[in-house]
Amino acid sequence: MRGRLHHIVLDCADADELAGFYSALLGQPITYRSADWVVVAENDHTSGLAFQPVAHYIPPMWPEGVPGQQLHLDVMVNDVDAADEWVIALGARRLPSDDAASHVYADPAGHPFCLIPKPDWAPDLEG
Repeated sequence: MRGRLHHIVLDCADADELAGFYSALLGQPITYRSADWVVVAENDHTSGLAFQPVAHYIPPMWPEGVPGQQLHLDVMVNDVDAADEWVIALGARRLPSDDAASHVYADPAGHPFCLIPKPDWAPDLEG
């Protein structure tokens, strides 16, 4: 079993505004938009940057700042339920979530990531 990086997700106060910035900066279109999610990518079949609004967003401070999630990884897999045992065996731990069906984990260093079902447009993942 293996996964494929789907999106790098940045928390922010205004997803539309930040996606517009990165769209212009990278010369890539906004390929998906919903009330709580905006994606900038080469096209709607490739991975890219995603932006997620957070109600009480606190921007990071350079070089040190308040700890907390500033981004997380979305990893696509063929079967999220089957991948649960696999990522736990690799050293991940399940994180609490408001959605009982979600697959949110912390890597061994504590960084959050989500397992997501492979979209129909993506090729099957081998291994």
